[in-house]
Amino acid sequence: MTVVDATQSYRSSVRTWLRDHAPGPAAGLPPDEQLRRAREFQAALYRAGYAGITWPTEVGGQGLGTAEQQIFSEEAAEFDLPTYPFIIGMGMCGPTLVDLGTPEQKRRYLPELLLGEEIWCQLFSEPGAGSDVASLQTRAVRDVDGWVVNGQKVWTTNAQWADFGALLARTDPERPKHAGLTMFIVDMHAPGVTVRPLKDMSGRAPFNEVYFDDVRIPDDAVIGEVNRGWQAAVTMLGHERVSIGATRRPRSNPLEFASLVELARHEGVAADPAQRERLAELYAHERALELFNARMRQEAAAGNPPGARGSVAKLAGALLLRRAIETASELAGADAIAWDPDDARAAELAQGINSAPASSIAGGTNEVQRNIIGERILGLPKEPQVDRDVPFAELKVGTQRQGGVR
Repeated sequence: MTVVDATQSYRSSVRTWLRDHAPGPAAGLPPDEQLRRAREFQAALYRAGYAGITWPTEVGGQGLGTAEQQIFSEEAAEFDLPTYPFIIGMGMCGPTLVDLGTPEQKRRYLPELLLGEEIWCQLFSEPGAGSDVASLQTRAVRDVDGWVVNGQKVWTTNAQWADFGALLARTDPERPKHAGLTMFIVDMHAPGVTVRPLKDMSGRAPFNEVYFDDVRIPDDAVIGEVNRGWQAAVTMLGHERVSIGATRRPRSNPLEFASLVELARHEGVAADPAQRERLAELYAHERALELFNARMRQEAAAGNPPGARGSVAKLAGALLLRRAIETASELAGADAIAWDPDDARAAELAQGINSAPASSIAGGTNEVQRNIIGERILGLPKEPQVDRDVPFAELKVGTQRQGGVR
């Protein structure tokens, strides 16, 4: 069988399986039912060989290449799949464990993630440490048989469902802020962990604030090395930015090109030259981002990790979504601001518009991504950082009280 034949065969098998097994839209279902369907579908994906497509077989993955992953992503875009509860685990925490986890951690956590048995979240941002994550103040203090954690995290996606989280905490405040951090696996059901939902302007609560009050973590829960958590965080953030930038929204998403073409027809402006030009530009940007992400996956398979180029994908995705919002607003007119509550199409569009600005913040703001691109790809000089070599305990940052944290 030629490479072309094998590719076509794989695409045909993916398309057939998704057509036969993709569940219908979950919108409007009770949260428990949505989660149940998500777990069942994730398990079905794994049994069919479509979960962890590029992960090594020794950790439970399929051991396939980026071409297969690209094919699956393209075909999956035709469906509204219930995979949202697993986006953090599959896109960020899981790949980081593949890179940095101990053999025991990989055996314990990766199969359960792939099977949909366990959900993960990422515990980085804090009220006083957003774009400057290294300023975080959540503390992990060594105890007789492990660590005790106290602190707060915020904007934590999917924490309301999570069984485990990748927690970044300060383990040595006497070191500079980047040098005294450690990444841990934390049981989200452990005593002392409290999750509280945060609503955004769409009316939904996809984010949470998480509190840790004397939460005990065993020694074998360290990801990577003690006090080298920043290096582990950079690894995870790289996966995060590639995941966010490469994620393809379903074609039924109200801000996708195909949906906006239908909106233009519905509004009777599909023949308007100005609107056609906007739609053409949006399509060109969508396609360019798809090709860029495909190239990064191919290079990663060849042994060239994306590194800072993940920020290019993240920034391009956020800018693409902003362009889609502008196009949708032009096409919908007043429907983008006020709509008939019985008009599901208009309500979905308005919710999409309200939710989209978060893309320029989540995973690092557009400004942060531009700094990374400028410094690490273009070789521009770094901005002055007077606190980089100062022990964290001597800094006055965020909500830290005067005199520092000890």
